[in-house]
Amino acid sequence: MRSVVSYVQRGGRMTVGQQRAWQQRWPAYGRKIAELPEGPIDFADWFGRQAPVMLEIGSGMGETTSQLAHAAPELNYVAVEVYEAGLGQLMLRADRLELTNLRLLHGDAVVLLTNHVAPNSLHGVRIFFPDPWPKKRHHKRRLIQPPFVRLVAERLEPGGTLHMATDWEHYAEQMLQVCSDEPLLRNRYPETGWAPRPEWRPVTKFEARAQREGRECRDLIFEKVADGPAGD
Repeated sequence: MRSVVSYVQRGGRMTVGQQRAWQQRWPAYGRKIAELPEGPIDFADWFGRQAPVMLEIGSGMGETTSQLAHAAPELNYVAVEVYEAGLGQLMLRADRLELTNLRLLHGDAVVLLTNHVAPNSLHGVRIFFPDPWPKKRHHKRRLIQPPFVRLVAERLEPGGTLHMATDWEHYAEQMLQVCSDEPLLRNRYPETGWAPRPEWRPVTKFEARAQREGRECRDLIFEKVADGPAGD
């Protein structure tokens, strides 16, 4: 779908606990996108139950993701992340919370959505504090671009939501413009453009830092129109 990616493949050594989580817990929690069989994932089979699927793109070190999954046991919660240490830490957090409704995917979310998620199948997509790529020459690397938003919209079920948050004003405005231009989506808060900050969304380390540095955090919530095209 695109020739540039929105992330940097970070290296760095994992802690002993993170390495142990990968060795012992990955078969239960996760799959690598590059190793998935062709076609859409059967989420009901993977989770062992039929439930709405919430996809979080970019789970980082997993503190927010684990709390959100724990707070919504009625959801089949799926987190996709490229950072191995982050997924290792998320598995440790998930074990401490005894989560049974969380599954992890390692790799590129665009490849996942394009090749392994069926149209009209996601209850929601969450993208909290994606890399802002603040330098103008890097803006093309930002995740929230028209082709990506169309891809997400096609994978959402009618009424499903795309929820984003960022502390970078220019990126927030770009998100608002791109999503407003997507005919499959409508803003839940058209009067202001911005959604009220949900009380249920934990304060991430990025948000806390932004608050200390005087940057305003903005949430945006768009939903798929019920009468939109079906997708692929």
